[in-house]
Amino acid sequence: MSDLSRTDEVFFDNTGLNRTQVESLVDNTLAGADDGELFLEYSQSESLLLDDGRIKTANYDTTQGFGLRSIAGDVSGYAHSGEMSEAAMKRAADAVRAVHAGHNGTYAEAPARTNGQLYGDINPMSTLSFEDKVAILSEIDRYARGKDPRVKQVNASLAASWNAVRIIRPGGVHAADIRPLVRVNVSIVVEQGDRMETGSHGCGGRVDFAAFVTPDKWQAQVDEALRQALVNLESEAAPAGEMTVVLGPGWPGVLLHEAVGHGLEGDFNRKKTSAFAGLMGERVAAPGVTVVDNGTLPDRRGSLTIDDEGTPSSCTTLIEDGILVGYMQDRMNARLMGTQSTGNGRRQSYAHSPIVRMTNTYMMAGDKDPGEILESVQDGLYAVNFGGGQVDITNGKFVFSCTEAYRVHNGKIGAPVKGATLIGNGPDAMTKVSMIGNDLQLDDGVGTCGKDGQGVPVGVGQPTMRVDGLTVGGTAA
Repeated sequence: MSDLSRTDEVFFDNTGLNRTQVESLVDNTLAGADDGELFLEYSQSESLLLDDGRIKTANYDTTQGFGLRSIAGDVSGYAHSGEMSEAAMKRAADAVRAVHAGHNGTYAEAPARTNGQLYGDINPMSTLSFEDKVAILSEIDRYARGKDPRVKQVNASLAASWNAVRIIRPGGVHAADIRPLVRVNVSIVVEQGDRMETGSHGCGGRVDFAAFVTPDKWQAQVDEALRQALVNLESEAAPAGEMTVVLGPGWPGVLLHEAVGHGLEGDFNRKKTSAFAGLMGERVAAPGVTVVDNGTLPDRRGSLTIDDEGTPSSCTTLIEDGILVGYMQDRMNARLMGTQSTGNGRRQSYAHSPIVRMTNTYMMAGDKDPGEILESVQDGLYAVNFGGGQVDITNGKFVFSCTEAYRVHNGKIGAPVKGATLIGNGPDAMTKVSMIGNDLQLDDGVGTCGKDGQGVPVGVGQPTMRVDGLTVGGTAA
């Protein structure tokens, strides 16, 4: 059964909405507008958290609603409601119609159709019973505590959602998507003497729970979280100053996501508030640096069969061999910039208007062996994992905290360090990349990106990478 057929049941059969009348309302509301759509959403979500051997929280939620948007030029009107009725839609239509009143726009063409489905439509919450989920969390707790007597606290969680969306445009044009999502997380606190440290790890994707709750899968999350915690027990004070930094593969791509990715979103560049604005076709990174945003990877957390405007996802090359060649675009910014949407119009829910957002953003592999990269460093830092970070889009300045990092002396990995922060400027840092590894990895499926108060699931990744002359903030001179 197609996603359109399945969402017919969700949005029309179960709500009493009449499809013909809804299509007529959309036609009448958006006449004269440049663009817009009716977005319908039905969502189920579940989360269980075990803390210190007991289920601390267990939540289940079902929501549904619609959002109606009208666009005239660079102005948009948006109205939404959790009431799925024609009366509520008419009230929303009165509100958004005012945005293009008197406007005589030529309505934008509909997105291309796609038959490429990137994930299944199974509801991951239905494949395991509540009792089974509690049992898995309890096993995680027992396994972690049995691994090392220094384990003092274990926090484990399972989360899943099933999201059905329908986009309706004038002329009876429909697009639909059903999006499963699961996530498993483990956090461990260890104690040795008077010192306590933490480690955490997780995995997830647009699949069924079965892909992540077999013993080999969840044990791998526990083992990695415990490894990180024990490494931190041995950590020394981080150095400070300008030095060579080697970034590990995979999750360290979150720095690329924040420091470079956001600056390549179309809205910031159209408004010329990005550090990359006006640099199309110019060198913005070292030779060999190629960065893509790829929403077409099967089953990945950041992937989308279609975005929240109905546009099929794509693989968009942003930087090619150091040259800026593309931006991520939604429909409105693409039209205003004279280009095409790249399938990056995303929203957190029906209560939010779509904006330009990343999907899976990563740097392509180079030709260097990771060991060769580390051996080339005489005195520097090897950053393997990151926590939180901040970036100023207007100038590209970023600050990121390392949750796992090591000193490097004479090409050898030395002692782990604690409290290291990486400080720099995204565009400037990209010009200082001197070696790129052949070991591209994507993260394990736990990323969430925030922008304008909205959070959406994303993916990040990169190969091992050497950056020369990056500022490290620490606690040791």
